[in-house]
Amino acid sequence: MKTHILCPILLASALALLLSGCTTVGFHAPTFGSENKVPSTDQIDAYPNRPIEIIVPTGAGGDTDLGARLLGRYLGEEMDTSFVVTNIAGAGGSMGSREVLEADPDGYKVLFFHNNLLINKLYGLSTFNHNDFKIAGIALMDHGDTFIVHGDAPYQTANELAQASIEQPGELSFATEVGGYTHLQMMAFEEATGADLKPIDVGGASDKLVALLGGQVDIVPIAYGVTADYIENGDFASVGVLSSEQHALYDNTPTFLEQGIDVEFEKFFFFAFPQETPDAIVSRFSEALKEVVENNEAYREQAESYYTIPTYIAPEEATRYMDDVSHSYERLIERLETQTD
Repeated sequence: MKTHILCPILLASALALLLSGCTTVGFHAPTFGSENKVPSTDQIDAYPNRPIEIIVPTGAGGDTDLGARLLGRYLGEEMDTSFVVTNIAGAGGSMGSREVLEADPDGYKVLFFHNNLLINKLYGLSTFNHNDFKIAGIALMDHGDTFIVHGDAPYQTANELAQASIEQPGELSFATEVGGYTHLQMMAFEEATGADLKPIDVGGASDKLVALLGGQVDIVPIAYGVTADYIENGDFASVGVLSSEQHALYDNTPTFLEQGIDVEFEKFFFFAFPQETPDAIVSRFSEALKEVVENNEAYREQAESYYTIPTYIAPEEATRYMDDVSHSYERLIERLETQTD
């Protein structure tokens, strides 16, 4: 049984990416809704007639935040309203997610998040998952989840990284949010290779970059697009991507599967409303989302320039897809727990 010592590092984020069209970055303590007022028929018919707030349950500067701001700009044009992005980080995304879960179901507060919502419940970090919301659709896929290391590290492939960790058990530090999506990736990698890594909880994507640049960690799991410039200039190197196959968008970086390591993760990003939100409001939002994702060429080009793949999946199909992903994570977690007993 591996025993990991968790050593949180306090680092200030040096990165905040802002896109025009979304007016503010908010940082505040969540104020959960209490009355949960369902809108009247007139209010539903008038939707939207005021700004819509996108809650991003991560810090500014990462792929979730960037995706929300870009989509918010084009959704605002499509729906003839403005979108404001508010970042509420904490508890692996559970704090911001709960802000939406307990909001008034009037369509003016929507969650934009990813796979971590499923994992939080499986690990007991929250009491809710996607089935406790009303899903408005999946908007983006990222097939570029990767592990990055220093450009001059002695391990430049996934196999070399695994071997180095086996030779130095518990010494190579892995930046993550313990109990979250990237922590599950780390444990799957350990299971597949016999590696023994040291998880260090440093926060979100921008915090991880700062930690790697400063030499406080050895490995960072992150979206390829967030670090593409660092990889290009040689500061960082990708040891492989966790997708099912290579993509030109990620410079045809070899997958872990191609390197003989049976680890595969692909990230999806979705919008979700409080469960009691009227279907007519969710449908209106979803239709606008579909139009932007599938037919707005300006949006598609920009999304791909950020190394994400615009992919619209309608609410019912998206919910089934998320059910399948959740079940696959549950089986993986059960397998990992069995091996450490």
